Amino acid sequence: MAELGASLGLLLLVVLLSELARRTARRLLAEKRGYAVYALETISTLQLCFCTHELKLLGEVARVEPQIGLTLTYLITVVHVLTFRGAICNPSGALEQVYRRTLSRTGAAARIGCQFLAAVLARLLVPHIWALGLSDLHLRHKLLGFQCISPIHATLAQAAAVELCCAFAVQSAVSHLHRVGEKYRVHLIAAVITTLVYAGGSVTGAVFNPALAFSTQFACSGNTFMEYSFVYWLGPVLGMSSSVLLFDKVIPLLSGKSGAGKYMDLPHIQNKKLE
Repeated sequence: MAELGASLGLLLLVVLLSELARRTARRLLAEKRGYAVYALETISTLQLCFCTHELKLLGEVARVEPQIGLTLTYLITVVHVLTFRGAICNPSGALEQVYRRTLSRTGAAARIGCQFLAAVLARLLVPHIWALGLSDLHLRHKLLGFQCISPIHATLAQAAAVELCCAFAVQSAVSHLHRVGEKYRVHLIAAVITTLVYAGGSVTGAVFNPALAFSTQFACSGNTFMEYSFVYWLGPVLGMSSSVLLFDKVIPLLSGKSGAGKYMDLPHIQNKKLE
């Protein structure tokens, strides 16, 4: 229980510091919106990666009860959705916006660069935070050399299919919840993500975010860089693309409707103009 309390305290601290950093960035870069966008992208992705590292540690090292882990996943997802306004935090999301022409290729490349920069920073900084020994959990992990083992427990094709299906489900859910009020939409999206973590977590960890996976999974032993790339990069991108293709092209074609589907996305990642 003490370990769980320490982790919850760390998660809360990360969110509060990230929110402070976002507000500071908005204030300091109020006249330079382009720079502010990339600062918010980096800060929010850092928050996402830091929190996921800690949740992953609770699940793999502390062995918390599944229901506790899923509850934390749900709650932290709600927090992320509410605080990530203006940030995408997912390379697949940036690519989708390029397709819908709400984000330029240059803007998408810059955002993806910020996302991977944040992913690398989180992966480098998290061990130093754990080394502070805030709980016995962190101390035990330090004694193990902060090692982690590959979360892939299936063939590469099966693992990539799981990540693809997860990304497809999230993209499809997000695209069809635009009519739901925001206070309900946030919880529905969190419920979908938590369900997917429950369903696919034992196979791949259910990350379905290339930048987040680069931070939390790629450093683990057991698979090569190319194998991780196949599962955690190709799978999610194909999942997002399949959802967009199905609902923007295939279904309208079969129903006799023409034109691409209306752009719909999470409130915190909507962009009305190209960057």
